[in-house]
Amino acid sequence: MDLRITEIFHSLQGEARTVGRPTVFVRLTGCPQRCVWCDTEYAFQGGERWSLDAVLADVAGRGARYVTVTGGEPLAQPNCLPLLTALCDAGYEVSLETGGAMDISGVDPRVVVVMDIKAPASGERHNNRVENIPLLKPADQVKFVLANRGDYDWARMQVDQHQLAERVSDVLFSPVWGQLPPADLAAWILEDRLPVRFQMQLHKLLWDDARGR
Repeated sequence: MDLRITEIFHSLQGEARTVGRPTVFVRLTGCPQRCVWCDTEYAFQGGERWSLDAVLADVAGRGARYVTVTGGEPLAQPNCLPLLTALCDAGYEVSLETGGAMDISGVDPRVVVVMDIKAPASGERHNNRVENIPLLKPADQVKFVLANRGDYDWARMQVDQHQLAERVSDVLFSPVWGQLPPADLAAWILEDRLPVRFQMQLHKLLWDDARGR
């Protein structure tokens, strides 16, 4: 059993509830979505074949307690599921960053799912898999990446319609880097008293680099 890997690296978690924590990132290659603001297009293709054992050995050598499996879209590779289970069995705290278009029902329940719900300006709203929402666990997180006020208003309705703040631990609102002024998004959240967490991408603030290093 093998996986196509774009990169494995050790950095600070740039997003979500564990932001700032030293984390090993396993970035799988390939993605069926084409969000117009994507900052990881380099992971769409290429990569190298790794055995599961080789991935586990590399992660172990980096000395972190937290592991994030990301992409691309990691669930586009079927062998992502046994990778997640193997990482949990090895004692890591594991999160999965997924774009919301792939079925999450097979993900090991020990994994924290951080799932995007794509807003209209992404160009991928039509691929949101609403069947995933009832599968989310209390420890999971939902992320909206927002490019403009229209995206914000749409996301606000999704939070209300699906009672997301009651369903998962965190609902994350993030501005598209270089498009939506962060202060505008913060002001809207405060004005509407939304039960969400504002976030910016820490790795870009530190290094201006989508890869976090």
